[in-house]
Amino acid sequence: MESLTISEWLLTELKQGRFPPRMPTHRRVYEAIRRAIATQHLTPGARLPSTRSLAEELGLSRNTLLAAFEQLHEEGYVVSQIGSGTRVAATLPESFVTTQESGATPQTETARNTTSLSKRGTIAAGPSDQPSYEVQPFTPGEDDFSAFPTQIWRRLLNRQWRDPQPAFLDYGHAGGHLPLRHAIANYLRMSRTVNLTVEQVLITSGTQQSIDLCARMLTDYGDRVWVENPCYWGARRVLEVNGLTLHPVAVDDEGMAPSNTDFRNPPRLIYTTPSHQYPKGVAMSYGRRRLLLDYAASRGAWILEDDYDSEFRFEGRPLSSLQGMDQSGCVLYMGTFSKVMYPGIKLGYIVVPPDLAERFKRGLYELQRPGQVVIQAALADFIEEGHFSTHIRRLRQLYKERRYLLQKALAPVTNVGARLPPAGSGLHLVVELPPTCDDVRVAELAAEQGLRVYPLSHYSVGDKREKGLIIGYAYAATDRITTYGRILADVIQAALSN
Repeated sequence: MESLTISEWLLTELKQGRFPPRMPTHRRVYEAIRRAIATQHLTPGARLPSTRSLAEELGLSRNTLLAAFEQLHEEGYVVSQIGSGTRVAATLPESFVTTQESGATPQTETARNTTSLSKRGTIAAGPSDQPSYEVQPFTPGEDDFSAFPTQIWRRLLNRQWRDPQPAFLDYGHAGGHLPLRHAIANYLRMSRTVNLTVEQVLITSGTQQSIDLCARMLTDYGDRVWVENPCYWGARRVLEVNGLTLHPVAVDDEGMAPSNTDFRNPPRLIYTTPSHQYPKGVAMSYGRRRLLLDYAASRGAWILEDDYDSEFRFEGRPLSSLQGMDQSGCVLYMGTFSKVMYPGIKLGYIVVPPDLAERFKRGLYELQRPGQVVIQAALADFIEEGHFSTHIRRLRQLYKERRYLLQKALAPVTNVGARLPPAGSGLHLVVELPPTCDDVRVAELAAEQGLRVYPLSHYSVGDKREKGLIIGYAYAATDRITTYGRILADVIQAALSN
């Protein structure tokens, strides 16, 4: 099919309603192109239009087309080369060819592949018709990383690569690069009132690896873990894959709110985000923190404190860490550089109680064979030379402005029954919707406008499902927030007015 023919054919396919009503648009585009390959409408070697031109012809956002093309590319249906664009693969995936020869439909193939996974694999893969829930920009276009000091970072990396130490090219040992561990320890003592020595700090590839390490080192299959409800999807997925039994604990305006029923079901682990609950955004009160610490100590439970974005508090007094209040050595404190640096750096840290430190280091090495030592060395210099604190100050001011603009643009939604809770910190806002509202559908309507937001109900554990939208603004360009915030407000108002 020629470019124009492909766009017309796709437009017809998308309007014929052959898809489940809640299937995201990018998934519909993916399925339509995949079906065209299956029926030989698109033959091996056929060139597809560019995502930019296709987006214009279909009236969709380019992000939607990029997501569909990326999935086709990852699964081997198309190939991309500089200068020749995107083409149908000359050799299709083996499982796809086998399925077509047997006369099975694409839906049958999907079911067959799913059943071939282990239980852990099925949980890890998640539902195929849902997007990942990482909060990224709600505005269309590329992520905005213009605030990151790339020239300084490049200079520090180049410095390490000019004459790298042999150890920099090996796996990471002893919990990570020692100068970085020192820098993190000093930073946490000053900014988060964490009580620690450098020996308690381990460098990981991010919060999810930290949670995974804790689950593997501290629990056995079937152990109970308390999680906030709603809960960070990444933590939930890691804990489930490790075979743990999730026990959801409600969240109110003071944070995690265990009931008498919860107390009668003591956990092995308690996962919590006390400084800025993810995703609702509330901070845990002092009384609730004391209650949680005392209960964990009395029951021999471990608390996993995920302090994922504490650097970005815009109002009120700074909140100390839960670990800083711990007198029993039951808190494992986790942080990440993905928010304050850039997501792809994939570096985080965990502070473990002293008596666990050496065993955790051995476990980290045996299970993960960590690396990226050169990047760890550059990051240590970035912190020690003052660039880190300067960068945080700049980001605080930038994100504070973006948050203000987004809140202002979304203010009209309060006239139709939505609620904008106070948000004095963090990188996202939550719009709470009435219990009868279908927040999944509202998110889909926003996606049709090219706006990427996530339904709060998808973060729920169990039957209780709060309704709302989670809107990230950290990676959205400041000059676009007001315009697209108003578009999102219109979408919400229209949905609640019908």
